[in-house]
Amino acid sequence: MSNNSLTDLALSVWNTLFGGPLVWDALWETLIMVGVSGFAAIVLGIPLGILLNVSDKGGLLEGLAANRVLGFFINVFRSIPFIILCVAMFPLTAMIMGTSIGVKGAILPLTVAAVPFMARLAETSFKEVPSGLIEAAQGMGATPSQIVFKVLLPEAMPGIISGVTIMLVSLIGYSAMAGMVGAGGLGTLAINYGYYRYRTDVMIAVMIVIVVVVQLVQWFGDWLAARVNHR
Repeated sequence: MSNNSLTDLALSVWNTLFGGPLVWDALWETLIMVGVSGFAAIVLGIPLGILLNVSDKGGLLEGLAANRVLGFFINVFRSIPFIILCVAMFPLTAMIMGTSIGVKGAILPLTVAAVPFMARLAETSFKEVPSGLIEAAQGMGATPSQIVFKVLLPEAMPGIISGVTIMLVSLIGYSAMAGMVGAGGLGTLAINYGYYRYRTDVMIAVMIVIVVVVQLVQWFGDWLAARVNHR
């Protein structure tokens, strides 16, 4: 590729990024999808992680049967590739959300994919809490709920924040994949305006925006986890 061609491509990418609202509207749609589904994953996934931890062998409320059943269903949903999950959930998504395409249509599959992922990440963080702290709390007569909220959660918080960061970064990638089935956002922009129209500048512009967003999310998550850990 000649220098003139590279210069033209660079100018075209610049114009795509800053010459109109196309990319920024798509970014806003992506942030909505990731934000809503990420919030739902935190609200639902962390309690599931707690249940997995306390019901495991040697846990506060040991119940191996319940633990195995819960773990089985979590593993099932984690095993399904996201793009297949999106397509398989079309009827359910349309029934619950009123549509199976666009931003609204992507939120439910993203949430279903993110919740079990977050649950396993949270469970791992809780397992890293030293057992001596839990035994000390039990020795002082703390109830299981007190141990969960005053020992497990505070001690596991840096790991949970890191897990949330990983989950959000994964959701950004999932939201881009959902663009293949008309979910909206940066993925749809890259497919419809970049790939199908042979617009290399659009593809590059989308990749630049996604890389920047991921870097910002990762940086903030690492900073917050380190700050909480120091406390």
